[in-house]
Amino acid sequence: MTSKLMTATRLLARAALIAGSLLTIPTAQAQPAGIARTDLQRHDLSAPGREAVQVRVDVAPGKAFGRHTHPGEEIIYVLAGTLEYDVDGRPPATLKPDDVLFIPAGTIHAARNVGNVTASELATYIVEKDKPLLTLVK
Repeated sequence: MTSKLMTATRLLARAALIAGSLLTIPTAQAQPAGIARTDLQRHDLSAPGREAVQVRVDVAPGKAFGRHTHPGEEIIYVLAGTLEYDVDGRPPATLKPDDVLFIPAGTIHAARNVGNVTASELATYIVEKDKPLLTLVK
């Protein structure tokens, strides 16, 4: 390889590593131990600036996902286990398989597994495009 080609290849490899690192930072920060989020699909909607995102969330027994918001609506369908949701302005809700929950855009909420097996949910988001899917709240 020529010197210029090797230099260009090294620069591209570094850029790819840096870009990959930056893309994983928000997920790593938003995913505590015992929580596994699996992105299933993401599609633009006919409404300008909006997209639909589906994510499977698995929560180990006794683990919780802290207070957070989304830049749009979240529609939850519980697949397995028992999850307790704390949604601001509502009493806590305990959901089991086949139960559903709707969380309005920007509403602060949290979830925790109150059962003794891994709990799973299908989370569908209708959100503003190009905004972080999840923002932690202190």
